[in-house]
Order: sequence, then structure tokens, then C-alpha cells
Amino acid sequence: MKRKSLLMLLSLLFVLLLAACTSADNTANEGEGDTGTDSGEETTDAGASGGTITVTSVREPDTVDVQRTTWVDDANTHLYEPLVRFDEDGTIIPALAEKYDISEDGKVITFTLKSGATFHSGAPVTAEAVKISFERFKESSPTAYMVGPLEEMVVADELVLEMHFSEPFAPFLSNATTAYLAPLDPTAIEEHGDDFGNHASSAGILSVKEINRGSSITFESFDGFTLGAPYSENKGAAGFDEVLFRFIADDDTRLLEFKGGNTQVMLSVPPNYIAELEADPNTELARTLANGHVYLGMNNKKPKFQDIRVRKAIALAVDRAPIVDFALEGAAQPIFGPLPPTIPGYNQGVEDTAAQMYARDLEESKKLLAEAGYSESNPLAVELWVTQEPTMQRIAQVLQNQLKEVGIDMQISVQEDATIRAQSPEGVHEMLLWNFGWYDADILHSMFGRDLSTRVHYQNDELIEILEEARITMDHEERMKMYEEAQMILVEEAPWVPLFVRENVTAYRDLEGFKIHPITGTIIWSDVKLKK
Repeated sequence: MKRKSLLMLLSLLFVLLLAACTSADNTANEGEGDTGTDSGEETTDAGASGGTITVTSVREPDTVDVQRTTWVDDANTHLYEPLVRFDEDGTIIPALAEKYDISEDGKVITFTLKSGATFHSGAPVTAEAVKISFERFKESSPTAYMVGPLEEMVVADELVLEMHFSEPFAPFLSNATTAYLAPLDPTAIEEHGDDFGNHASSAGILSVKEINRGSSITFESFDGFTLGAPYSENKGAAGFDEVLFRFIADDDTRLLEFKGGNTQVMLSVPPNYIAELEADPNTELARTLANGHVYLGMNNKKPKFQDIRVRKAIALAVDRAPIVDFALEGAAQPIFGPLPPTIPGYNQGVEDTAAQMYARDLEESKKLLAEAGYSESNPLAVELWVTQEPTMQRIAQVLQNQLKEVGIDMQISVQEDATIRAQSPEGVHEMLLWNFGWYDADILHSMFGRDLSTRVHYQNDELIEILEEARITMDHEERMKMYEEAQMILVEEAPWVPLFVRENVTAYRDLEGFKIHPITGTIIWSDVKLKK
């Protein structure tokens, strides 16, 4: 009780100070953001309500330049408008592109762009501009593999771009729905070069106003936006003036800021706060199932993990139920197989087989460890890297206790998120608690393709051959069968331990029209307004 009282007192003082410093910034500017559309579609007068919406997030993006990062989320993705997007049912539909056509041999995809679309600078979105952006992506992005065997781009007309591939590349359209492949503004690229991240410009619903590293990013509503999705009532500019993203690692502080009314949106609500927020009459919760899972990864470069008996012993020592029930307070779904149900390619048969193979069995785990040469006098000692996120640390502690029951001595090492991202590709770690997410089963190629495994460092020639074949197979059913076969190899080989699919919970208050996209898990800003 004393700690809670102290936190509430500190929160009250912070509220008073924040109000004194920022009240002027939160004044609504009537009429800003109201825009028409060249397409003739009806556009809601969204800009009339104005105001600033404040969002808190645990993780600050390393940059808002999506061609220089391997991580996008709500704090940097809404600057960008992709060529295509997912609708709420998971179907790929046009966005910046009016339409797209795929040649019979699958080697040419032609995009026809929407007329009248502009970048934040006011420059028109043209086929030449898209070509320049993709050239930069291919040359220097850490995720350049997303375009696959893209050989040549031909500007066939001002608004028509042909993309020629050396062979069919099935994942391209799924990849093209993301901010990674969204066209950047060539005007800003030319003017700022490698400093584009501090002056980013694209064609999304939000534009950059101010970046304060280590603290916050402020975005403005882009008045020229006319590309609202079919599932949004408003097709034009957002109905507010600004969105302020504040980055706060401490969960207690984020909760107090939200409940105190200083923020309208709290991303990634910690599981232990869900019940409290559900009971709050001023709060609403939006829930989506993640398009990936959290896993216990082993660095298969290390000799100890090259023994499959050790890998399987670890998998058999894990009990997912207490992780979900206690560390996550039920806000997750246990998983045993390589893909979650939110990614096309998920196979219930694979999941059932994995669940049967790796149901917790302490005696079998101990037996395998003994066969591998480990005992009470010579225990298996491992180090687990985990981020500073409190929930992940609680999960690590549960795992530590579970592995201890079979004689494994696991030490927990808390690392900064950036450190894990930078050093795990080098294979410095032994184990890590990590997660992945994507919209296509090709994520397995990104994680286990030749020389692409940066977290678990596992390579298997048979697996790689299947994953590479699946990338050039345009027939959907045939492709899904390949992913079933690939997943069974991963189940048998156990290079990692899938744990659970997280339920992403977002808390919001004092807002109208707030909605989370069920596929991407990101905020749909088009219809959001501050309540009057």
C-alpha cells in the first residue's frame, strides 16, 4: 500500500507539471486537416475536431527511416502509405496503387498508381518516384531480401511501374503491404541523404513534426492525405492535429500517466494491468492476436545446442500453462508449432503433432540430458538474454525455475533491446527470449534461410530447399503444403521452443472511432477523434 500511495503522489505532481508545460500545445486548431479528394469519393470533415493525441509506448524505434531499420510499429509506420494493404479479412487490396496485375509466368507485377496522391513535401507520387525509392531499398536496406529476385523496374507511364523478377516471388505482395516497402519521397532523399531519418517524408496519414531522441516523436496530420482505406469512413486527413508518441519503459509510470488522463492511448498493456483497466469506466480496451509468437531461442552455433538431445530436453522441460496463466495473466495462447494461427500457412496438424511431442515430460528431459553427458555433478549451464520489459523478465524467471527442475542452471541476463538486436546476429548470446511477427509464412525463410538465421543460427539444407521452393510457387495450395513440410522439420529438429501467441491489448480513453487493424495490429487513424 505504501508503494502504491507513493506512486499516486508522484503521478499527481507529474500531472500538474505536465499540464503547466503543455497546455498550449494541446489547443485545437479549428479547420486544420480538412481536405478534399481528387477521386470524387466522399471525405469526412475529419480535421474539424483537432487537438493532440498522446500515445505511450515501451519501445522507441531506432529510426523512422523504414529503409534503415528491422523494426516498424505504430511509432514509425503511419508516415508511410504502401502500394497495397491488407483489408480487415486479410485480403490484399490497393492503397497507393489503383490496381496491380501479375503476368502469367509470375515474373512481372505491374502497379498503376492512384492519380493525385502526393508526398508530404507536396511532390506527386509517380512511377519514377516509386522506382527511386525501391532502388534505395535494394541498395542499402537491412531488409532488402523482401523484394526477392527483383531484377529491373520499368517506368511504363507516369503512373505505371513494371517490376520484373528473375523468377516468381510469391511473398512480394504480402511484403509490399508493410511500411518497409512503402515509397519514400525522392525529394527528401535527395535533400537529406543518410539523414533522411530525421526529415522523413512519404505519403502516409501522418507526417513528422519533431523527433526528440530518447523521449518522444511528434507527428502531424497530413492535410493532403486522400487515401483512406475502404474500411474507414473518412478517406481524407485525420481528425486531429497531432499525435505525440512518448516512450516510457516503466510500466507503472505508463499506467499512472494513462489513468491520470495525460495520455489517450497506452500500447502494449502489461497483462497484470488488464483487469484493473477493464474495471475503469473511463477506459476501453482493444485486443488483437499477434501475427507471430514469443519463443525461447537457442544459439545453434554453440556446441552444447548442436546436440539435438539437449534441444529436445529443454523443450520437454517447459510448461506453457503457468507462463500464460500467471506471467501473462491469460492474455496469450500457448503454441508448440512454428507458425501461429494468424499467419497463412499455420497448420493444425503440425500444431497437434508438436503439442504431443513436447508436452512437458520431466523424466524424459532428464534422460536426454543424461545421454548428452549432463548430470548433477556436471549440470548444463546456460545464459538467457531477455529485454528490460517486465513481462518478459517474469517469463524468464518462470522458465528458469522450470529448467532447474531437470537440472539445468539458467542464468538470466537483462539486456537492452538494441543490444540484443545488434549482437545476436553475431552469435554472442547462448539463449534469448524473443519474438517475431509477419503476415506471410515466408517469415520462416527470413528466420531459417541460408545465412539469414540471426537469432537461433540454425541451418538445415533440406529445410532451406523447401523454403526457397515455396518462395517461387505461385499456386497457393501447393505453397501451403510446402510450408507444412517445412514446419514438420522444425518440429523434429527443435532449434527453438515456441511458447505462446501474445494477445496485444491497447487501452484508450477520451477518443471516438478508435480501432486496431485485426491483421497488422496497428492503429487505424482515419476515423479517430478526441471526444469533445
